[in-house]
Amino acid sequence: MGDREISKAVIKRLPRYYRYLGEILNNGVERISSGELSGKMQVTASQIRQDLNNFGGFGQQGYGYNVKFLYDEIGKILGVNRDHPMIIVGGGNFGHTLAKYDFKKSGFVTKAIFDVRPEMIGEYVGGIPVYMMSELESYLKKETVEIAVLTVPKNKVKEVADRLVKYGIKAFWNFAHLDLDVPDDVVVENVHLIDSLMQLSYRISDYEKKAE
Repeated sequence: MGDREISKAVIKRLPRYYRYLGEILNNGVERISSGELSGKMQVTASQIRQDLNNFGGFGQQGYGYNVKFLYDEIGKILGVNRDHPMIIVGGGNFGHTLAKYDFKKSGFVTKAIFDVRPEMIGEYVGGIPVYMMSELESYLKKETVEIAVLTVPKNKVKEVADRLVKYGIKAFWNFAHLDLDVPDDVVVENVHLIDSLMQLSYRISDYEKKAE
């Protein structure tokens, strides 16, 4: 693979490959062709081969793909073959919902939630301890954290992100309605839920137009 830039479209499809291969593996399937995988994923066989060739191919002509091997290799590419300790900053309803989700099975271990509400002191959400925002810096000094999940209001997200960067956080999963501007050595995945709904709305409108 070298230093070749991988397109965002390919990166976006990798978790889908990983998820589908996991399901196939659980069903006891040992090998699969690009054509069979295409039928399950609704991606052309040619596109699958092109995507995987970015990372070395992994298939054998006349045999297809070893499901376990391909699953493990994509897991390594995605970095989910190891644990990623993370914290949730912003303990409102959405933050608490995320805390209850089982990310651990994919390697993402939520260690703490940070909130501003005094009544949350000493509480646990989904088995995860809640701390006050005033304890953020002291926590980061003694604990290893790789990812910060941001569910704070839009007008607070830059201030919070700056605090976190200062204490060594290099990755953000950002649910605030503001794209973060961070140093080059910090990575951000901005998640805009309304964008996804707008894409759904477009598809509804497009389908209705074609049906006329």
